[in-house]
Amino acid sequence: MTSTPLDFRSDTVTRPDRRMRAAMAEAEVDDNVIGTDPTIAQLEERAAATLGMPAALWTPSGTMANLIALSVHLQRGDRFLATRGAHVLTNELGSAAWLAGGMPDILEHDAGPGRPTPDLLRASIGNPGPYFTLRTTLLCLENTHNAAGGAVTPPEEHAQLVAVAKEAGLNVHLDGARIWHASVALGVPPAALTVGVDSVSACFSKGLGAPVGSVVAGSVEFVEQARRMRQMLGGGVRQGGILAAACLVALENVGELAGTHEHARRLAAGLAEHGWGVATPDTNIVLAEVPDLGAALEWLGSLGIQALPMAGKVRFVLHRDLEPTAVEDALQRIKAGAR
Repeated sequence: MTSTPLDFRSDTVTRPDRRMRAAMAEAEVDDNVIGTDPTIAQLEERAAATLGMPAALWTPSGTMANLIALSVHLQRGDRFLATRGAHVLTNELGSAAWLAGGMPDILEHDAGPGRPTPDLLRASIGNPGPYFTLRTTLLCLENTHNAAGGAVTPPEEHAQLVAVAKEAGLNVHLDGARIWHASVALGVPPAALTVGVDSVSACFSKGLGAPVGSVVAGSVEFVEQARRMRQMLGGGVRQGGILAAACLVALENVGELAGTHEHARRLAAGLAEHGWGVATPDTNIVLAEVPDLGAALEWLGSLGIQALPMAGKVRFVLHRDLEPTAVEDALQRIKAGAR
């Protein structure tokens, strides 16, 4: 058994560094339920500008941010479309249906990992029917797409999908938990990936070091409704500026993500050399096809390599808390263990 574990489970394992902890300790705070916490307000203003939206609302988690958006956009029984494996479908415990009251339907990835074509979207929306038929009112996109291996949707494809949705009268919500990764990978500002959407969520704990925190952004009117929904869901954090301070520092760490993308490509190339079924990743997530998922994860664990299952594959996630030698170390352990 290798003494030093290599933690590829997720980029959510990243921890606040000393600079972030100092910012948290020194944050100016107030009661953000009965008033306004100044540090949260600063984060919300900066996040809105970064995402190209009029306003933003801090939330404790990305799942809450998505649920708030769906709750605002959907009426009970409305049909909404999301890509296969989308986080709002598979990782949020059915809250889109249970709490937001939506009827989910799946869009396949016929344009590439995580991406439907405009033609498929148009056909899936269909035409309005009589009053007793399902009413499709919302499109949910995800960029990057977690279950598709951190796949990115380029701005031009995003624009085409949004245009089809708008032609049909749909609202559009973008799950941008890792929009920072997509932005860095594509070399465009985050706002270039939110054009035309009615709301977007973004997370500060995905590889950026923040211990907790997301935002959901949209119009001023949307955020007013979102604030009420956040309170209903128990998200009215009081002196949350301590947490918002960490999120502000996390935004300064976005530029470091390019390095984790390069490490992911090196890991994928090395796994392919050892006969693993992998594709070159767009960002920091490597998905590997294996004959027996459970056995593979157990074997990796015996080598001191921590990974998790995703979409029937082994998922390795690269992040800032891994040592620079982690990829080479993992590949050496896999090579030695296969002998």
